[in-house]
Amino acid sequence: MDVVEPHLLTDKESGKTFTVSEVKLYGDVVIRWVSGNIAGPFVSDYQKCDSFPGVNIGIKRLDHCVGNVPSLLEAVGYITDFTEFHIFAEFTAENVGTLDSGLNSMVLASNNEMVLLPVNEPTFGTKRKSQIQTYLEQNVGPGVQHIALKTDDIFRPLTEMQKRSHLGGFEFMPRPNQLYYDQMPKRIGDALTKEQYKQIEQLGLLVDKDDQRILLQIFIKPLGDRATVFFETIELVGRMKDVAG
Repeated sequence: MDVVEPHLLTDKESGKTFTVSEVKLYGDVVIRWVSGNIAGPFVSDYQKCDSFPGVNIGIKRLDHCVGNVPSLLEAVGYITDFTEFHIFAEFTAENVGTLDSGLNSMVLASNNEMVLLPVNEPTFGTKRKSQIQTYLEQNVGPGVQHIALKTDDIFRPLTEMQKRSHLGGFEFMPRPNQLYYDQMPKRIGDALTKEQYKQIEQLGLLVDKDDQRILLQIFIKPLGDRATVFFETIELVGRMKDVAG
């Protein structure tokens, strides 16, 4: 199980020590454990970098990291055995699949629910191959499907990211058709203002709603030339139960 056995590192600025180890998560992905009273840069030999003026676009932190695996129950059993994470949410193909493609998913969470690790598996018997199966084939095994970046105001980072896209930045997935935005106010209701609906359409955002929260999101095209890892930017209002997407 261990990839890197526990070992001590010393922070050069403070002289304090902390323990680092790495454990296989799935495929060639590892999870790193860090314990101790850490001060200064994150780990030894890293140098602190000051932010450049004017480049803070409102991304707060990583929200969740989604993995794709061939067998959901096997992967979840393995991960929960050594992390003691709990199942935070669960989705089946009926909840998150389509007529053409499907998946099953479980969201694992740490005790304080600040670390969220959704895990997906493909389903079969649909008209088209599951997007999870396509990922597993093109990634040649399990791996990270996407990483979600959390913001408290999605309009700000998206506007800035789109301004920079012509400079070699991220490319966004194609926007939904006009009918999607025409029907959105009826589906979501008055929880969003007319100005917000206008901005959502202008930026090509996706919006979903359950009985607890509204999810505003946009997906970025895969980082390489295969349908593998990509980023997502999200804004949530309420308790998060919808990270399978």
